[in-house]
Amino acid sequence: MQARIFNRTLKRYVHKGFDEIKPGDLIEIFRSCYQHWGIYVGEGKVVHLAPECDGAASVLAVLSDRAYVKKDWLETVVRSDQYRVNNKHDHTYPPLPLSKTLERAEELVGKEMPYNLTSHNCEHFVMELRYGIAMSDQVRGEMSVGSPRLTRLSGARVSIAKRGAC
Repeated sequence: MQARIFNRTLKRYVHKGFDEIKPGDLIEIFRSCYQHWGIYVGEGKVVHLAPECDGAASVLAVLSDRAYVKKDWLETVVRSDQYRVNNKHDHTYPPLPLSKTLERAEELVGKEMPYNLTSHNCEHFVMELRYGIAMSDQVRGEMSVGSPRLTRLSGARVSIAKRGAC
């Protein structure tokens, strides 16, 4: 099944005739220089790993070694960005039982977690919830020296650090 990119609201997603987002689905959100990830837990909510400060300053996560597990409205997390359901490893790794995935996601809400851009980011977090394996394709594919995404991310990191935003 080819993944489709959707408008920011859950209503538009459902009313365009696509399958509803189902609990346990991984949500990939396209930010300006990276993808943010969450796991849909039902009733319009997602659980995701995020830095203490949200909004445009979320790029600050690359500077932090801690993040928090949050449960928010999908629409709030997506903001004005595009997103898609992306259970991209279902063909390679069998998803864990849904009840276990959702239970673990709910248990972690509000917890402070270690954060590392290359070994434990928001994508690692949701992949571990769904598949039992922490992995991040955007890190594997984008962390090579000279990568345009890494260059943009590094530039964002420096400018935010200079501004002291958060």
